[in-house]
Amino acid sequence: MSRPGRGSITFAVLAVAVSSFALLQSMIVPVLATIQGEFETDQTTVTWVLTAYLLSASIATPLLGRVGDVVGKTRMLVITLCALVVGSLLAALAPSIGWLIFARVVQGAGGGVLPLAFGIARDEFKDKVTTALSVLASLTAVGFGFGIVIAGPIVDAFGVDGLFWLPMGVTAVAALAAALFVPESPVRTPARLPVLPAVLLSVWLIALLLGLSEGNVWGWSSPRILGLFALAIVGVVAWVTVESRAPVPMIDMRMMRLRGVWTTNLVAAFVGFGMFAAFGFLPQFLQTPSAAGYGFGASISESGLLLVPSAIASFLVGFFTARLIHAVGARAVIVTGTLLTAGAFAGMGLFHDTTAQLYVATTVQGVGSGLVFSSLAGVVIASVPREQTGVASGMNANIRTIGGSVGAAVMAGIVTAQVGPTGIPAESGYTVGFLVLAVAMAGAAVAAWFIPDLRDQPTSGPLQDAENAELGYVPGAPSVSPTGSTTAPGPA
Repeated sequence: MSRPGRGSITFAVLAVAVSSFALLQSMIVPVLATIQGEFETDQTTVTWVLTAYLLSASIATPLLGRVGDVVGKTRMLVITLCALVVGSLLAALAPSIGWLIFARVVQGAGGGVLPLAFGIARDEFKDKVTTALSVLASLTAVGFGFGIVIAGPIVDAFGVDGLFWLPMGVTAVAALAAALFVPESPVRTPARLPVLPAVLLSVWLIALLLGLSEGNVWGWSSPRILGLFALAIVGVVAWVTVESRAPVPMIDMRMMRLRGVWTTNLVAAFVGFGMFAAFGFLPQFLQTPSAAGYGFGASISESGLLLVPSAIASFLVGFFTARLIHAVGARAVIVTGTLLTAGAFAGMGLFHDTTAQLYVATTVQGVGSGLVFSSLAGVVIASVPREQTGVASGMNANIRTIGGSVGAAVMAGIVTAQVGPTGIPAESGYTVGFLVLAVAMAGAAVAAWFIPDLRDQPTSGPLQDAENAELGYVPGAPSVSPTGSTTAPGPA
């Protein structure tokens, strides 16, 4: 355990690193319409400013975490934060939409901060690892919502470039603080880097997202689209096969068999699908001129303010979730949260004539998301041995990001299916899109029904021990470190 003073600094640096990544995910969301106009592009292309970031993060998160095991977690954290700095600089100077999308790919490499931060937290806060990991995991959700809210004031004061200059400065300070104050773990795990799994993950994700986003343009039955979907299917099969046979996989498929892990990861995928898609397109809906027959002609700041109740509700619910879990169990809490979110998305699709209706919907969504996010981390931690809490938490966050990248692409395809002569999507696109998100959250509720009914969420116990034994997770056997590689046995 680190000394109290050093531990506080370490945790502060980790919190800033995780928050910076989450903010860069979302601050761009309310200004997508503005970027579309400035670069004179279409809505499908500008959506890649968000999707490219999520896609890059989905691949970089487990890969850079593994590199951290080999060369050192703190050293890799500094390098990853520097990638965020460089990506922000490139984005601020972007002369074209293609340049901006490339810059967002570089920024997405910052996804490596998640497993690296989880791994450092486990090394430094051994007796408080559960609390540390839960707080860091919740910051990814709170930071996402907060980024949408503050984007408007930043753009009003500094312009769109301010969304990149300001995070660049904060992240640079965090990188310097990490280099100076965060201790390096003495543990090194020489291992082959999972290059082939990373390539296969990239192939099927890119093929799937490109097919989903370009289907309306190229035609859903065109050879190119069908070929992309076929490549995605083959890529998924090959990726799962390689990961299942790899001695040290990038994403541990064996761990995915644990009930508390696969259920929470499935819920995370659905939640990421709905959250990123909804927050990615709700601001654009609000900013649509009322002359189009819908929308409110809202400014960036006004559209961001609509999500303030959601962020506040999600944050406040986190303080009461532990008591609710103790009283009724994690399963009931997560099922309730997913159903509330499903109802909120359905409300956005069917009732959006006034801002009051949307305020109600986003507030309900905030309550639902708060219940889900503040509960999932505890279930994951309770379902695996203590030495694997980091990799399990990082995997859950990464799967949520993968779900988000797919959700953003699907929503883009639905919304842009019918575009008028002015380039503005038809209202029906948003209606159908939000209803699809509601169905996705209903799917999350079904998956949540199979979550173990934990109440106190212990970090080890009969549930974990019995299931580990059944699946070959024998205490004392070599395990996977917080960032993915094989380590020596640790306490269960």
